[in-house]
Amino acid sequence: MDNNTKILVVEDESAIRKGLCDFLIFHDFEVIVAVDGLQAQRSVAENHFDLILLDLMLPKISGEQLCRQWRQDGLNTPIIMLTAKGLEKEKILGLNLGADDYVTKPFSLEELLARINAILRRTDPAKLVSSNFTFADIEVNIAALKVKTPAGEKPISKLQGNIIRFFAANCGRVISRDELYEKVWGESTEGIETRTVDMQIAKLRSIIEQNPAEPKIIKTVRGAGYLYEL
Repeated sequence: MDNNTKILVVEDESAIRKGLCDFLIFHDFEVIVAVDGLQAQRSVAENHFDLILLDLMLPKISGEQLCRQWRQDGLNTPIIMLTAKGLEKEKILGLNLGADDYVTKPFSLEELLARINAILRRTDPAKLVSSNFTFADIEVNIAALKVKTPAGEKPISKLQGNIIRFFAANCGRVISRDELYEKVWGESTEGIETRTVDMQIAKLRSIIEQNPAEPKIIKTVRGAGYLYEL
């Protein structure tokens, strides 16, 4: 799997921290570590992360304080809390603070991986699509920015590759123009003319569709957006 996902591991216990890092790196995640709350705070201020694994019992600044502050500051990065606390009220507290999930120590690394992937599918499904995949009857190579269609091999732009990848990760689901713009362009549609999305879809169709005027791969769902289905 091609994986550009960056995870911040915030854990003060060295054995657990090393085990987590080794496991995540083995599964092709990019990992940055923080050994206390202050270091975690600085890391988040200086980097973009796709997910944070956050221990609650930390030196200097607690995990609860960090989670509360990050959410108050508008940070939307998914957070999975790691803690030895197993009481239901502690789990509820963590989730109410803005955590996306909660894992109690000791935990299975395979279960943690499943939870990480589940959250990534919700927040950015395209991250779980490899750089080489089949899209309808087209072979896509994201790294080389090329597609192989029945009519031959054709180049695509990075933006077009990201659009294809997003649809591939959301097969069978109608994607609105606003969602597509926010997820692929990485910007809010507020004040933006979504005709930009339509224009890019039209360009992409001219490359991948046998008849762009009657698209069979990326279909228009009137009043709702676009749909890719096998």
